[in-house]
Amino acid sequence: MPFFIVTMTHPDGDGWKKRLPAHIAYLQTLVRTGVLRASGPVKNSPLRTGFLIFKADSRKEVEALIEKDPFSIQRLIVSLTISEWDPLFGEFASESSGVIPG
Repeated sequence: MPFFIVTMTHPDGDGWKKRLPAHIAYLQTLVRTGVLRASGPVKNSPLRTGFLIFKADSRKEVEALIEKDPFSIQRLIVSLTISEWDPLFGEFASESSGVIPG
């Protein structure tokens, strides 16, 4: 099962503040199910940006999970990237492909 790195950017403001508790609760649910492995804010970014590490069957699954996020439902995400990632070294290495590119 592959890993996916997601970067989610959203503006600061009333909408963000109002939806933050629901967003956090949703992310905590994903952590409990094991599909979200880590998440947190990017520091010193011009806009509020979150970095999320998913382990899912497919990119489509990650997209569907993001669509259910309260920030997404309220159209508070202004930029989103999803990249498949192979963590060859470090904390998640035991779950990687183990194949060194080259």
